[in-house]
Amino acid sequence: MFYKDKVCVVTGASGFVGTHMTKALLEAGARVRAIVRERPMIVKDPRLELVQADLADQQACRRTLKGGEIVFHCAGAVSAAGVTATNPMSAITANLTLTANVLEAGWAVGVDRVQIFGSSTGYPVSDYPIREDEMWSGPTHPSYFGYGWMRRYLERMGEFVHQKGGTKVVLVRPTATYGRHDNFDPLASHVVPALIRKAVAKMTPFEVWGTGDEIRDFLHITDLVCGCLLAAEKLPTCDPVNIGYGKVITVREIVGLILEAAGHDAEIVFDATKPTTIPVRLVDCDKAKRLLGFEPKLSLKDGLSDTVRWYCGELAAGRMA
Repeated sequence: MFYKDKVCVVTGASGFVGTHMTKALLEAGARVRAIVRERPMIVKDPRLELVQADLADQQACRRTLKGGEIVFHCAGAVSAAGVTATNPMSAITANLTLTANVLEAGWAVGVDRVQIFGSSTGYPVSDYPIREDEMWSGPTHPSYFGYGWMRRYLERMGEFVHQKGGTKVVLVRPTATYGRHDNFDPLASHVVPALIRKAVAKMTPFEVWGTGDEIRDFLHITDLVCGCLLAAEKLPTCDPVNIGYGKVITVREIVGLILEAAGHDAEIVFDATKPTTIPVRLVDCDKAKRLLGFEPKLSLKDGLSDTVRWYCGELAAGRMA
């Protein structure tokens, strides 16, 4: 009942995370102000206030956040391996600008709390599940030198606002997230949507970037959003919390699950010459369980199967290129 009738502002509300965040808040009884720019909003609900704004403009930020109680900052850019290889500054510039503006505006207009995203890309190299307090124990992996340090700095900005202003900051560090409404653009997608696109297209041989031995923590988007709502309610103290699946899986195993879900039996070819990132990324999720009562509900197999079915439906309906 925490969110019932609260005015919650979702930036980037028509994006991947924002779409699911908006749905979850409406289901929790919140009054949602959805901030969009160009991408159309697919969520339709009479309780939804739709606002078009450019958050790169500080005055526009202040107008759209005024009167809000909780801000979920979902606008921004992600950095897939392909994007990092071709235009590494794009995601860094966008995230610094938008997050700084939202934090400044939230402080200026007196919102109660703002949730921002850190990232597991900010962690130093480790071969074990890494804890939140180990973020600053070493440098980022070289592949995350730009993006990971940007995420670290955003956390410092959040700490500054939390300490100096009257606005509380909620700091969530998600792992790799996938699910419905993900980005399937072949030039900008992350590993799971990229593999799903190839599997549904029946690519043969089935090319996979990297060796296949890369270890990851993949979390379904609905579980991430659940963790975010719990964090905004219970941990508005700028105390970072990992939200992840908490289990080990290799990219090779992910490929097998996706091919099975897509009904595609193909020769798999791993190409280690293509851009990849850190070979091992695991996070310790004990803090989220202890402080938030968070545990993922959707298994990786079920989550991937659901995403494949959704993607096939979007293709059949002509909503996906």
